[in-house]
Amino acid sequence: MTRPKLVLASASPRRSECLRQLGLNFVVSPADISEQLNPGESSSQYVERLSREKATKVQGEYPGAIVIGGDTIVWTGKEILGKPNNEKHATEMLLALSGKRHTVFSGLAVSLPNGKIVSGFSSTEVRFREFEKKFAEAYVDTGEPMDKAGGYGIQERGTALVESIVGDFYTVVGLPVPLLLELFDRCNLVYNFGSLHQSK
Repeated sequence: MTRPKLVLASASPRRSECLRQLGLNFVVSPADISEQLNPGESSSQYVERLSREKATKVQGEYPGAIVIGGDTIVWTGKEILGKPNNEKHATEMLLALSGKRHTVFSGLAVSLPNGKIVSGFSSTEVRFREFEKKFAEAYVDTGEPMDKAGGYGIQERGTALVESIVGDFYTVVGLPVPLLLELFDRCNLVYNFGSLHQSK
């Protein structure tokens, strides 16, 4: 059996789709880690730390591979919103964001077989249009919000919630492509529209 060269340490279908759009071949191996927020930790520190922990853990299972870890949260200015616990919670999240701005933070980490790991984060400001509870409930009824930070997917039907964004679209999706390519560069990895190899 051929060992994978690239592993995504995330169960997120959105991150997988982003990598497929880049033409990369990879396997998915989600990392089971604690996602507890550390005291005094900022949103950016939190997503970057979790990304590094995910990549590091999966690197141990695939020692010869390049491993990508990622994490995404929504920051309202007062609290961090992760994935909703249930449909009621999802509706409450959406109504709290209605007509307001929030910031999406996505962290990424790239771990190499030699033990080197590089990481970073990207942030994008999103403004929701105003909507009523019935609209939020109708969106929740689609089932789409349940596995997404902040309870929405901007690249799917959740686009109907959004008025505007300032920043990178793929940060909101969950895998900031410009940041990923920057991390590849820092690892001396060359991305060539489908291929990924170590520079000489």
